Amino acid sequence: MARLYDDYEKRIKFALVDEFKYKSIMEVPKIQKIVINMGVGEASQDKKKIDGAVADMALISGQKPIITRAKKAIATYKLREGMVVGCKVTLRRNRAYEFLDRFVNIALPRVRDFRGISNKSFDGNGNYAMGLKEQIVFPEIDYDQVDQIRGMDIVICTSAKTDDEAKALLSHFNLPFVN
Repeated sequence: MARLYDDYEKRIKFALVDEFKYKSIMEVPKIQKIVINMGVGEASQDKKKIDGAVADMALISGQKPIITRAKKAIATYKLREGMVVGCKVTLRRNRAYEFLDRFVNIALPRVRDFRGISNKSFDGNGNYAMGLKEQIVFPEIDYDQVDQIRGMDIVICTSAKTDDEAKALLSHFNLPFVN
């Protein structure tokens, strides 16, 4: 069982019931999934570029990523339908909580010039999206083995109905929001 999930079950859930006055414990929002996406635009010209991204993503998430392909052709970018454009991973249950724990406590403090994450990146339905400029902030990545610095998008999907509920949930998980 993930450490963060135990904390959710024992402390966070009841704190949210007190804060939002839920009638049932089942109304309390929780993390449904975390989606990590890494776009590799150069992979459309060179097939070998995607291998490094897939390897890095597998180390970071602990799960094999799927390769994403272009849905339609865009002539300006020399992109045809079906070409490789990146990779992504969807983490659920224990893996999602373990990733969030490592992300908050290990990776975010290693980000250069880090002052906190924006509280304006909620989508209106209780989901939070953010981007990282470098994958090397994760301790699983060996800096000498990295062929290229790549960014990634991280989306935390919650069962919250509003952004305020989702922000309260993520704040209890110690995400460092900037006010």
